[in-house]
Amino acid sequence: PLALILQAHGTNRDLDVAEALTLAGATPVFAPLNELRAGKKSFSDYQMLIVPGGFSYADALGAGKLLALDLTSYFADEIAAFVAAGKPVIGICNGFQALVKSGILPGGNWGVVNGNLSATLTFNQQGHFECRWVTLAPRSSLCLWTRGLEEPIDCPVAHGEGRFLLQDGIDPSVLAAADQIALIYCCPDGSPAQGAYPANPNGSILDIAGICSPRGNVLGLMPHPENHIHPHQHPHYWRGLRGRLGLALFRNGVMYAKDFS
Repeated sequence: PLALILQAHGTNRDLDVAEALTLAGATPVFAPLNELRAGKKSFSDYQMLIVPGGFSYADALGAGKLLALDLTSYFADEIAAFVAAGKPVIGICNGFQALVKSGILPGGNWGVVNGNLSATLTFNQQGHFECRWVTLAPRSSLCLWTRGLEEPIDCPVAHGEGRFLLQDGIDPSVLAAADQIALIYCCPDGSPAQGAYPANPNGSILDIAGICSPRGNVLGLMPHPENHIHPHQHPHYWRGLRGRLGLALFRNGVMYAKDFS
């Protein structure tokens, strides 16, 4: 399957995610936003859509906000059709921020409440940029990216605005009830983080590291699974640590995307 990787000024994890997709069996294609606006590439020609990490537009008005404006101003119809077709979409870190701030996630009937976005990703509870390795526990059987994954995933985070919150008055249990909590932060031994720092690096409610759309084909997450696709990338590899790669996540997405090839 062909995987469309969006590129904006400040994107810097595009090559990393391209390697992950290649290892998983997809063919990555880079697409600067101006090429898409000019019609040189079309969303409909691809089977996967990736919004990678980085600092799009230098996070000038907030992390992912200007990229979110691009998505809603220029590509709303194309992305809506892509999502409605059931094709796999993933937004990582800055890409997750853009998906949330454009209203693509959480999606469904409660993505916008009283005219406002129901969710946001805001400043880390500790008040500073977090760059550390974390452990993720897959939670959703609805999400095609995490479906069937049982082993935890170790990968790094690198963000200053990764704290997932819902609008006041929205019970966060609605996400759990809809099976839209795709990944949570947990302790290295797999036990729940229970909001404790540093296992939960940003203070996200319910230890949420990633959520999916109501249909399960769109995943957004703050950590970077594309940066643990080779065993030697883990800082404890030379101490004997093996497994818990992020590659399984991409293999799931690629396997599903083959249905659209």
